[in-house]
Amino acid sequence: MALTTSLQTRTRLARRQAGSPSPRWLLITAEIAVPILLLALWWAASAGSTNTFFPPLQRILERLGQLAQTPAFLADVASSVGNLVVSFLLATVIGVLLGLVLGLVRPLSWLTEPTIHFLRAIPPVALVPIFVSLIGFGTETRILSITLAAVFPILISTIDGVRAGEPTLEMVSRVYRLSRTERLFSVMLPAAGPRILSGMQVSLITAFVVMIASEMLGSSTGLGAATLLAQQSFAITDMWAGILVLGIIGYLATALFTLVRRRVLRWYIASQQQEKNS
Repeated sequence: MALTTSLQTRTRLARRQAGSPSPRWLLITAEIAVPILLLALWWAASAGSTNTFFPPLQRILERLGQLAQTPAFLADVASSVGNLVVSFLLATVIGVLLGLVLGLVRPLSWLTEPTIHFLRAIPPVALVPIFVSLIGFGTETRILSITLAAVFPILISTIDGVRAGEPTLEMVSRVYRLSRTERLFSVMLPAAGPRILSGMQVSLITAFVVMIASEMLGSSTGLGAATLLAQQSFAITDMWAGILVLGIIGYLATALFTLVRRRVLRWYIASQQQEKNS
C-alpha cells in the first residue's frame, strides 16, 4: 500500500513538472527582457535631457555607430579584448597547474598558503601602479597585471577541488591499477572540474575589472584609455559610448563562459538534476 502511494505521488509530481513551464526558459526570457526594459527606461529618462553629462541614449547610440566605423575605435576594442583573452588563458593555465601541484603535495601547500593568501588579499587594482613603476607602460604590463590578479581564484579553487576528491574514487582507481597520469586526467580533474570552473568564472570578472584599470593608468590604447581620454576632453557622448561597449563586452564574455561551462559540466549538471528529482 505504501509503495503504491509513493508511486502515485511521484507520477503526479512528474506530470506537474512536465506540464509546468521550464524554469530554464523562464530564466532565459527574463535575462533577455530585463536589459531591454532597462534600455527602454534609459531611453525614456534621457529623451529630453539637456544635461551635458547625461546625454540622450539616442545620441549615444548614434555616436557609437559613428565610432564603430573608425579604425582607431576598432583597434581599441581589439586591444582590450586581446589583453583580456590572453591574460585569462595564462591565468587559467598557471592557476590549474600550480593548483594541482599544491593540492597533491600537502607539505608544499602548507609552506606556500600564507604567501598565497597574503597576495590574494591585496586589491587587484592596487597592483597596476606597481607594475607600471617597475616595467613601464606597455602591453606586457597590462597582461602581467591582469594575469596576476586573475590567477588566485583559479589557483585556490583548484587546490580545494583536488583536496575535496572523494576517497571512494581514489580507492577505485587504485583497485583498477590506474597510473598516476590516468588518475589525474580521468579521476581528479573531472571531480575537481566544477570548482575549477567556478573559480574561472570569478577570475574572468576580476580580469575584466583589472583590464579596464590597467588601460586607464597611463595607457594610450584600449577602451579604458579611450573612455578616460573622452572624459578628460569633455567628449561626454564618446565617454558614454565607451562605457556602453565595455558593458557589452563584459556581458558577452560572461555569457560565453557560461555556455562553455554548461557544455563542459553537462554530466555534473545532469547528475545534480537527477538527485533533485529523486
